[in-house]
Amino acid sequence: MNEDTFEEVFSLRLTLMNVFVVATIGAVLIIFVTTYIIAFTPLREYIPGYASTKLKKDATELALKSDSLANALNKNEAYIASIKKVLTGDLDYAKFSKDSITSSELVTVSEEDLKPSKADLKLREEVAREDKFNLFEKAKPKSGIVLFPPIKGMVTEKFNPKLKHYAIDVAVAKNTPIKSILSGTVIFADWTPTTGNVVIIRHNNGFISAYKHAASLTVSQGDKVRSGEVIALAGSTGQESTGIHLHFELWKDGYPIDPTIFIDFE
Repeated sequence: MNEDTFEEVFSLRLTLMNVFVVATIGAVLIIFVTTYIIAFTPLREYIPGYASTKLKKDATELALKSDSLANALNKNEAYIASIKKVLTGDLDYAKFSKDSITSSELVTVSEEDLKPSKADLKLREEVAREDKFNLFEKAKPKSGIVLFPPIKGMVTEKFNPKLKHYAIDVAVAKNTPIKSILSGTVIFADWTPTTGNVVIIRHNNGFISAYKHAASLTVSQGDKVRSGEVIALAGSTGQESTGIHLHFELWKDGYPIDPTIFIDFE
């Protein structure tokens, strides 16, 4: 009502239905606004029980980094363990042979199965004609890996796993150049009390070569070397040395193998 004239300006009649409709609409609006705030705005971070988006992102990144670090740590521990075995020689011997292939089962084949078929005979004739008139065919090597002799001399002590001598000793003149058997990376090049100056090189295909009792070293840890490159000079250093010679070890996938299988030292 107007205070001066007491004239009615606005009137509202309250009924049970009006109150119910207004209360229902208000409740729906409150629920909608609250849901929108929780779902689509950063204000939900201030509601108890809801974590920060940045905190969740950081936690996810830390979990991924910790998993990657754990994998890298396991690989480094396995790598260090294999290098430790090379230095100490304390592991089981696995015999490797480049020429022997042992079959797991003996299968009896009948004479009928050994007879060539017509298609096989035709293919053999075509191959024979091609080989007969192909004068420029190039021979391919049977082995994909050729190991360069690290040194030439007299083998004074052979590879003997029973006596835990996982290497061969080659007697040479003093300061004879010692060469790398394959291209690779120098993972150890330093002096040790028992074996003197030592060089360990990691090659491809799982090979690791070790050169011990050297008089001096010409490479450092981390250097890249090529096949046949001089890495040290022969000598007699270390407490276990019995004269001027090269103590050479060859490892494959963490196991020592006889170097004379692949290399001719004489």
